[in-house]
Amino acid sequence: MTLAALRPRMDGDTLVETLTENRATELDRLGSEKALVATTAARLDRTTVLAATHDAEHRAAETFAAWAADEPHDAARETFDRVAARERDHADRVAGLFEGEPPTADPDPDALHDHLRGLDGTPERVAAGLVARPLVSDRSLLQVVNFFVNEADEAAADVVRGLRSETRDLVDDGTALLDTCCDEDDDWDRAAEAADRTVAIAYAEYEEHLTEMGVDPKPVC
Repeated sequence: MTLAALRPRMDGDTLVETLTENRATELDRLGSEKALVATTAARLDRTTVLAATHDAEHRAAETFAAWAADEPHDAARETFDRVAARERDHADRVAGLFEGEPPTADPDPDALHDHLRGLDGTPERVAAGLVARPLVSDRSLLQVVNFFVNEADEAAADVVRGLRSETRDLVDDGTALLDTCCDEDDDWDRAAEAADRTVAIAYAEYEEHLTEMGVDPKPVC
């Protein structure tokens, strides 16, 4: 059953609530300790974790900048431009944690951002980029915080806590923006489906990476 079929009356808050309920299992696993194993190919050292975090922030900046360049909806375009700048700042803050030179090459889009960059409708972009992606990133950043706490690197943990807090705030931005850019039922249908698919794609990539390493993506009970 789709998200759209489940909603009696849709608004931004209802979309977020429905998404988190329907994708609770996937979101929980994306916030597990195995998430960092998946993103680093089990190379759990400081440099690799920082590089993976830096790449994620850089990809997000590029996605939102690309959207801002061709977005016809004024409020959405302004938001995308602002978020692109914030994500660039996030990448710079992570870069400042490297003991040597930070990575300079632009990372290729992963499955999540390849999907996001293919979206061209405003409701889909807002729901996928400002609701679903932050819900996923919030969980993955928690594991980065935990990594640095376990490494007794409180300065790095604090930096990532800041990134996580700002990323989590994007869900509120997305919720409010959806209420302004979704005028018809069809807009809400497309937004809901885009958000749901975004979480599904992020989870599928997580599952694929772990399976390739011979790790069961399901939690050990």
